[in-house]
Amino acid sequence: MIALIHRNPNDQTVTNFPPQKLIIVTGFPTSGKSTRAKQLHTYFSERIKAATTPSSSGGGGGGGGAPPPKYRLHLISDQTLSISRAVYDLSAAPAAHTRSANASEKDARAALYGAVKRVLSDRDIVILDGLNYIKGWRYQLHCEAKAVHTPSCVLQVGCSRERSREVNEARLSRGKNTSKDDERDNEKGKEKESTEDAEGAYEPANWENLVFRYEEPNPMTRWDSPLFTLIWEDGEEQSRRVFESMWEAVAGETRKVVKPNQATVQRSRDADGDYLYVLDRETQDIVKRILEQQGDEGGGEVRMPRGAGQDGEDLLVELPGKKIGLPQLQRLRRAFVGLNRGGIGLEGVGNLSPSRIRESFVGYLNDSFEKDG
Repeated sequence: MIALIHRNPNDQTVTNFPPQKLIIVTGFPTSGKSTRAKQLHTYFSERIKAATTPSSSGGGGGGGGAPPPKYRLHLISDQTLSISRAVYDLSAAPAAHTRSANASEKDARAALYGAVKRVLSDRDIVILDGLNYIKGWRYQLHCEAKAVHTPSCVLQVGCSRERSREVNEARLSRGKNTSKDDERDNEKGKEKESTEDAEGAYEPANWENLVFRYEEPNPMTRWDSPLFTLIWEDGEEQSRRVFESMWEAVAGETRKVVKPNQATVQRSRDADGDYLYVLDRETQDIVKRILEQQGDEGGGEVRMPRGAGQDGEDLLVELPGKKIGLPQLQRLRRAFVGLNRGGIGLEGVGNLSPSRIRESFVGYLNDSFEKDG
């Protein structure tokens, strides 16, 4: 059940949040989410247009056209992607070829995810209008935004269960009544209105199931914060106040640098190339030098240069009493590479220089040869 937030109408405090470029609209079905999303899209369009108005002092020596907008605005929803409300109905028996009862719902979320991912960037403001009732789905969107250095925020449309049910039942009844009069009523306005009502209505069992499965956003979690709230009773003044605070969060002057998770960051490149390439190259070179310089009877030492442009004494590989074959050296090399390729908990290994890699690998080989006796 949504916990409605009652505010003081005279409270005009605007909370400062870091810039958010993905706005996730969530709430009960038929609670007014699409209406609020369209109002937000209209408000943002006006602000973007005002922010990109050409200055009067600019010299008109160019083509005289308007400058490109600072931000690009996108509204993505089930309607824009032609996704039917029926895909969320789990009561219908699945067809023989479907994977599961909710296969159509998963396909719908995949279509929404692909549409968001294609346009999400630090220059684009994306408004995702939909049920967005699963917290795992909102977390997935949060991670996708974070991966492109773009934070996200959530707009919760609060409405009581009883009022949302009344809206859905009214849309269903209007859809049935207008379908009976389609043959004698051909006015375009009414035809469009009936179509919108039919698209915005859910079957009663489907509606109850979606409300039962709804997971309310929690502002204490990072993927649901910052959380903005609009309730059914909020008028134009309060709506514009919330939209203004969201605009400040999206296009404010103070921007917080968003860092993606370390596990999703690609290894950086330096003058020597990619880290994994350097790791493979240096270890392969040491293996090659050992095979070329070791004696027929085994034992002894093999001198290794520290690397190009590195001063200091050469590295020494202390060979065991028997001759070492290529399979054994490759096995040790693969084990060393596996320990130093990086990953969760090993982010720091990516900073190893080529000389440091050679020194570590030589030490690893010496320890392994000593243990083998």
